[in-house]
Amino acid sequence: MGTKLNPVAVTFLGCFLLFPLVLSASDDGLMRIGLKRRRLDKNSWNAARLDLNEGKLLMRPSAGMHNLNGNLRDSGDSDVVALKNYMDAQYFGEIGVGSPPQNFTVIFDTGSSNLWVPSAKCHFSLACYMHPRYKSSHSSTYKKNGKPADIHYGTGSISGFFSQDHVEVGDLIVEDQEFIEATKEPGITFLLAKFDGILGLGFQEISVGNAVPVWYNMVNQGLVKDPVFSFWFNRNAEEEEGGEIVFGGVDPSHYEGEHTYVPVTRKGYWQFDMGDVLIGGKTTGFCAGGCSAIADSGTSLMAGPTTIITEVNHAIGAAGVVSEECKAVVAQYGETIIQKLLAKEEPHKICSEIGLCTFDGTRGVSMGIETVVDGKNEKVSGRLNDAMCSTCEMTVVWMQNQLRLNETQDRILSYVNELCSRLPSPMGESAVDCAGLSSMPNVSFTIGGRVFDLSPEQYILKVGDGDSAQCISGFTALDVPPPRGPLWILGDVFMGQYHTVFDYGNLRVGFAKAA
Repeated sequence: MGTKLNPVAVTFLGCFLLFPLVLSASDDGLMRIGLKRRRLDKNSWNAARLDLNEGKLLMRPSAGMHNLNGNLRDSGDSDVVALKNYMDAQYFGEIGVGSPPQNFTVIFDTGSSNLWVPSAKCHFSLACYMHPRYKSSHSSTYKKNGKPADIHYGTGSISGFFSQDHVEVGDLIVEDQEFIEATKEPGITFLLAKFDGILGLGFQEISVGNAVPVWYNMVNQGLVKDPVFSFWFNRNAEEEEGGEIVFGGVDPSHYEGEHTYVPVTRKGYWQFDMGDVLIGGKTTGFCAGGCSAIADSGTSLMAGPTTIITEVNHAIGAAGVVSEECKAVVAQYGETIIQKLLAKEEPHKICSEIGLCTFDGTRGVSMGIETVVDGKNEKVSGRLNDAMCSTCEMTVVWMQNQLRLNETQDRILSYVNELCSRLPSPMGESAVDCAGLSSMPNVSFTIGGRVFDLSPEQYILKVGDGDSAQCISGFTALDVPPPRGPLWILGDVFMGQYHTVFDYGNLRVGFAKAA
């Protein structure tokens, strides 16, 4: 009966480095959950980039979930959950479900709100057989629910049914917690993952089935000192400790100085407003008027608008993909756009004025949107118009920025053509030369009036070891249109450098330099 795994899968499974778990409750009333960490390796990285067209994997931010026009396939509050690629996740912790507790390794994920673990009733997904499975018959505190559940992740979904049982997180026991027993886990992602399930720490507004999140029940059942939890990720790969999540407050040893707090602007994700993004101390212009951001412990990278990611790629010498549509827009309309900007015309109307977009009253939208339903030829036309409209709008932002720097027309056209060659790869990540880190600029984010810097050593991920190591940009493209966007997802690359506080009681998020 034995199931054989191919050599890559075997190597993949063998390459995770998990560290001892530390659970501690102290006199300060805080519950500390030690996090395990695994190293990024080539097998895991490459496995996460199998052909998405075959529906083998969950989507990563930007892989098939967005295109140049900035439209998501699925709109609404499921955006970020649908964009997750847990294959890249690096930090895990352990919980127990049932009485006596059945142990599971989970991702503590602030970008989703449900708890799910594999079910003993999962018979037809190979992934379930690679992980511990919850057996309700072995728990004296199990309560049947049976309501069906589906969590969609891009091309696949986790499906199963709701049950109710006690959940043990460190020394805390959350009673009668509603959770999902997963009976179907699609593709290779959960087959090869070193975690068993997800424990969501987002708001109930995005909880599938409107299930009360574990965190809510911790607060409601009086299990934590204060309605606050905080994350500290240890980014030092030489140290064994992976990090710590603290329920009930903050650990002063995890950060330096004071936290900068910003209010949650939209419950669901831990979403807040942020300001300009700087490259080498210079504005990128795109978020100068404000962008939305999400602090997401379940995402490894930093995801943001293609317009800015392209500028980052250019500054750090990342390999991208040449966009013929982009260069065509510059060649045909570049001088016209510059003249309109010099004439002080409204930037958000320019692309509609030259016929590449239509103006909806607040911004340009693709002229091809309405034609998509009318047949194959018009669908192709619609996609082309989508690309031309979005490229035009990026070009306007880039040119506007260069005009602020008093660059000449020839220099502006040359620079924008260079940016066209740095558009992010459709697979999301961009490779960089490991030897060039010293010449790369800082990338900075303005949050709550404070500038948070990331150095090249902090935003470049090293995959593998020795001479065969590869360096990958920690930035990936994600385009969410207004009114929800433009949107940034600040994942582990950011949270690893800045201790993050999720203040549920005051509906705010805080950042301070990690110790």
